Amino acid sequence: MSKRIVLVTGAARGLGAVVARRFHEAGYKVALADIAVEAAQAAARDLSSDGSSAFALKLDVTSKADFESARDTVLERWGAIDVLVNNAGASKVIPVMEITAEQFDQVIDVNLRSVLFGCQVFGQHFAARGVGRIVNIASLAGQNGGSATGAHYAAAKGGAITLTKVFARDLAAQGVTVNAISPGPLDLPIVHESVPADKLEKVIAGIPVGRLGSAAYIADVAIMLAAPDAYFANGACWDINGGLFMR
Repeated sequence: MSKRIVLVTGAARGLGAVVARRFHEAGYKVALADIAVEAAQAAARDLSSDGSSAFALKLDVTSKADFESARDTVLERWGAIDVLVNNAGASKVIPVMEITAEQFDQVIDVNLRSVLFGCQVFGQHFAARGVGRIVNIASLAGQNGGSATGAHYAAAKGGAITLTKVFARDLAAQGVTVNAISPGPLDLPIVHESVPADKLEKVIAGIPVGRLGSAAYIADVAIMLAAPDAYFANGACWDINGGLFMR
């Protein structure tokens, strides 16, 4: 295999689509996984019209069996896999006192169970190979409690950071690294579409650097953490938030 291989979850749109594109531009073969498989297929065709270096597959990140199926599909198609990017996420802003049990469970499932199952399935596979890279996309909300996101989302992303440390510790001796990236507000179409202009102006005004973050840069950090020589970066949470959270 001349090219390294990555699977990106939640790759149909938003940050996941940017991550998938940047990995592809970096020379990776890319499996774009998403429950919205038709949108993922369109994104994959944009990267590789003949499917030789990018293809889409359906993945419900709340299902461990789906992660196992995704792993097997990539192995059957390309014979190997080197990197998992756990990117899939979802949230709806709801006042903390109004969050129902069903709403809490749904957000936890998509944002936290997905990290657990992805790290279990691919961590075990990588450990058996003796090498592998896992990058979990967390969030500033998981560090500071969030402001523009729901409390259930913040709790899930905080849990994702903790799971990153647990798997990093347990898999390190087998040559597997696990790291997290915690972005602040990003300059993505979905942000501009979902946040009223006046509110977005206030958000930007509160960022020390005075502008939204670059999704492409988040992707570039993921590529850096996925590199073969990135073995000494392990269990870390990479803060990329314009100075909103410093430690």
